Amino acid sequence: MTTSRRKFLAGGALAGTAGLAAPAVHSQATIKWRMQTYAGPALAEHVVKPAIDSFNKIAGDEMQIELFFADQLVPTGELFRAMQQGTIDMVQSDDDSMAAPTDLSVFGGYFPFASRYSLDVPVLFNQYGLNEIWDAEYSALGVKHLSAGAWDPCHFATKDPIRSLSDLEGKRVFTFPTAGRFMSQFGVVPVSLPWEDIEVAVQTGELDGIAWSGITEDYTVGWADVTNYFLTNNISGAWAGSFFANMGRYEELPDHLKELLKLTMDSSHYYRQWWYWGGEADLRVNGPKMELTSIPDEEWQQVEDAARVFWDEIAAESELKAKVVQVFKNYNDVMAKAGRPYRYT
Repeated sequence: MTTSRRKFLAGGALAGTAGLAAPAVHSQATIKWRMQTYAGPALAEHVVKPAIDSFNKIAGDEMQIELFFADQLVPTGELFRAMQQGTIDMVQSDDDSMAAPTDLSVFGGYFPFASRYSLDVPVLFNQYGLNEIWDAEYSALGVKHLSAGAWDPCHFATKDPIRSLSDLEGKRVFTFPTAGRFMSQFGVVPVSLPWEDIEVAVQTGELDGIAWSGITEDYTVGWADVTNYFLTNNISGAWAGSFFANMGRYEELPDHLKELLKLTMDSSHYYRQWWYWGGEADLRVNGPKMELTSIPDEEWQQVEDAARVFWDEIAAESELKAKVVQVFKNYNDVMAKAGRPYRYT
């Protein structure tokens, strides 16, 4: 009894001492990031907001990402610099639109006929080495390339009908820098304007059309309300865009939050795959706002042939560009040899 009592008292004393010595527990402050997307509010509801909402819900008090839409914090063309400097922590854009100071910028958005379908983009990045190329290039610039994915194909939405290549002559079109450079050989006049000004610019006649998206986006953001025709021929099967982050801020994250970020970006890529794919077909068939037009295949072949010449022109500009172009050639050669359903021509 005495021994047991001594042990009990000693244990209690030690426990009390340990309790007094224990440091106070303070909750860590919530990590807060600011992210800007290339998309306006209506489009962002589909292309990014569900993923960010999901991330914030799961991360809770550990981390929150505040989402800003096109041009809210900085103009889209200044996104890269703002992220590199830490003004913005994370960006969703294509390399071309955000004016990334790298040779890779030419391949962002719509590089002519690099893809036929939206699945081509993730395969190129995940199985054909583009992830490694992008990671190395952006890491050297202090930016983390997080994840690439596909969006919609690139079609013309216009006020007047386009039924031949000659109908493109002189048309003032809002499009991506590289797509505009390529299509200028067919008489297209590329115009650069803030994203939110496009609808009004078409209404006032400053623009004759838009080559920025597929028909799903035309309906979603209101462009189908100001254009009358949709050209079924496209100059690329899928927009290639990515999530990026300031390298320092990314490296500060604990591993589990990096993993959560990856999973929610993957969910965003998956959402866009089916949302665009289903929308493109449904709105062509059931959409009431635009009449479909087409340029005959044999005439449009001139554009496809010109794309391969354009690829070689780009490849001649630097070793890095040549490396990426060769990946596109290798990939498309495999797809062509694989035949249906990968390629139909």
